[in-house]
Amino acid sequence: MPRSVLLARGADGRPVIVPLDEAGAPLGDGPSESVEPADLPDRVAELEADHAPRWVLPDTPARYDALLGAGVRIGRCHDLRLAHAILANSELVADTAPLRAADGWSVPLDPAAGTAPAGVSGATLFDLDSAPAGGVPDDAGEALAELTRQSAAIDGSADPSRLRLLVAAESAGALVAAEMRAAGIPWDVAEHDRILTDELGPRPSPGQAPARMAEVGAEVRAALGDPLVPLDSPPRLLRALHRAGIDVASTSKWELTGIEHPAIEPLLRYKAMSRLLTANGWAWIDEWVHEGRYRPVYVPGGVVTGRWASSGGGALQIPRRLRPAVRADPGWVLVAADVSQLEPRVLAAMSGDAAMAQAGAGRDLYAGIVEEGVVATRQEAKVGVLGALYGGTSGDAGRVVARLRSTFPAAMALVDGAAATGERGGTVTTLLGRSSPPPPPEWSAFQASAHGADAAPGEGERARRIARDRGRFTRNFVVQGTAAEWALSWMALLRARLAALPEAAAEHAATASGPVFSRRAHLVHFLHDEVLVHAPAEQADSAADAIRAAAEAAGRLLFPGSEVDFPLELTVSERGTAK
Repeated sequence: MPRSVLLARGADGRPVIVPLDEAGAPLGDGPSESVEPADLPDRVAELEADHAPRWVLPDTPARYDALLGAGVRIGRCHDLRLAHAILANSELVADTAPLRAADGWSVPLDPAAGTAPAGVSGATLFDLDSAPAGGVPDDAGEALAELTRQSAAIDGSADPSRLRLLVAAESAGALVAAEMRAAGIPWDVAEHDRILTDELGPRPSPGQAPARMAEVGAEVRAALGDPLVPLDSPPRLLRALHRAGIDVASTSKWELTGIEHPAIEPLLRYKAMSRLLTANGWAWIDEWVHEGRYRPVYVPGGVVTGRWASSGGGALQIPRRLRPAVRADPGWVLVAADVSQLEPRVLAAMSGDAAMAQAGAGRDLYAGIVEEGVVATRQEAKVGVLGALYGGTSGDAGRVVARLRSTFPAAMALVDGAAATGERGGTVTTLLGRSSPPPPPEWSAFQASAHGADAAPGEGERARRIARDRGRFTRNFVVQGTAAEWALSWMALLRARLAALPEAAAEHAATASGPVFSRRAHLVHFLHDEVLVHAPAEQADSAADAIRAAAEAAGRLLFPGSEVDFPLELTVSERGTAK
C-alpha cells in the first residue's frame, strides 16, 4: 500500500480511494477503489490499521467529521484547502501563478457555523445531493490536479523542507479541530446556570432582562435622570450621557472608565452583564451545549498569521468567569497547560539572540530581563517586550524598547526589519513559510501620491502614519505567525502521544465524547498558547508528561540547536478554574 491515498468523490458520486505514488500521482498498478458510502468507515479503518497512510483530503471537516461520528480516527492527512491558502501566497514559492489561477480552491477558511458534527445529530457520511461543506472541488480529478500543483510548488520552492513541515502541521491542525469538535468540551450546565444566576439573577422569561441586570439598569437611568433611556442602544445612551453632562465620544468601556459621575460605575457593571448575557447567556447554553458537551466550530488558519479563529460558539473567547463550568466526566480529569511568554521566546529562537534566550532560560522571561539589569521591574520588562512585538514607540514602552535594542540586538533587528519591510509595502514570511498579504493597490497608490509634488498639505504625514501602521502589522506577523507554527507542531505531536496511551476501562468511558474518544485521553480545547486535555484520572500523569514532551519536541523541531526553552504552567483538576 502506498504512503498516501486520496479520498474524494468519484465520477459516479460515490467515495473513491486513490493510491498515490511519491509524486502524488495515481499509482499505475493501484486502481482506484470506489466504495459504497455505508462501507466507507470500515474501509478507511481497515486501511488506517494496516497501512496508516497519509490521507489526501480536499477539505478535512467535510470528510472527517462523519468518519469520527462512525468511530474512525485517522493518523495523518494533507488538507488541500489549507495547503492551497498557504502555498498560493508564500514568498518561498517560486511561481504561485498556477495555484492562484485555480481559484476554486481559494475559498474562505470558514466552515459553516452551526452545523452539527457527525455522530451528534445524524450527519451523513457522504451527502450525494449537496456540495461539500468547504465549498472546494471534491471530485477526484480536481483534487489530483490541485495536489500536482501543490507538489510542484513545494518541490520548486526556496525551501521545500520548511513548506512541507508547515503544510503537515496545518493539516494536523485540521484533524485536531475536527476531533475537538467531535469530542466536545465537557460542560456543566448547572454550574453555568449558577454563575449566570449569581451574576445576572435567575433566568428570565423570553424577552425580559434578568432581575439583577434590570436593577443595575435602573440605577443607571436614575443617575442619568432618564427613566426610559435604552441602555443597549449606543446612540440613545450617548445622547443621555451628554444630557447628563458627561462629555464622551462613545459609550465604550475604555471611553467611560475613569470618569467621575454616579452613572458610570453602574453603567460599566451593566455593560459587563449585557456582554455576558449576549455572548454566553442561557440562549448560548441552549444552542451550543448538548449531552454535557460544548462543541464549537474551530477554523484552523482563520487568522492571516495562521492563528485559529472560531466560526460559531465563541470557543476562543470563553470568559474566565465561566471556566468553572468546564468539568471533567466522573473518573476523568482536565489537564491544562499554557506556555509562558510564547511569542517572546519564539522571537529569541528565530532570531538566534543568545542574550534573550539566556534571559528566559529556565525562568520567567520578564523576570530574567530584570535580573539582567535592563529594567527595574517585571512590568517594565513586559511592557517593553510587548512594545517591541506590537510596535509600541511612545511612553514607557518606547523607553524600554530603546534599552532592549542594545541588550537584545538580534531579536530587535528581526522585528525592526520586518516593520521596515512593511512600511515600504513589502511582505514578510514566518519561519516555515507563511507570508503576509501585500498591501492593497490603493495603499501603494496613496503612498506614491502623498509624497508627490502635488500632494496636499498633511498628506505626507498621513501616509507615513499609515505606513507605520502597516509596519506594526508586519512586525508582529513574523513572530505571531511563527508562534502559531510552534503551537500547531505542539498540538500535532501531543495528539500522536495521546493516541499512543492505552484505553481507559469500559466502566469509566466518557460516553458523551463520542465513539473515538470515550475511552482515550484527548484534546478538547486550544487557545493560541494553551491546551486542555480530557484524560482518564489514572492517566493524568501520563497526559501531563505527553504535554511536556510534545512542547520540548516542538521546540527542537522548529528551532534545532536553539537554547530557548518553552516552559509550561500545568494544572490537573476535575474542573476548569477562573484564573
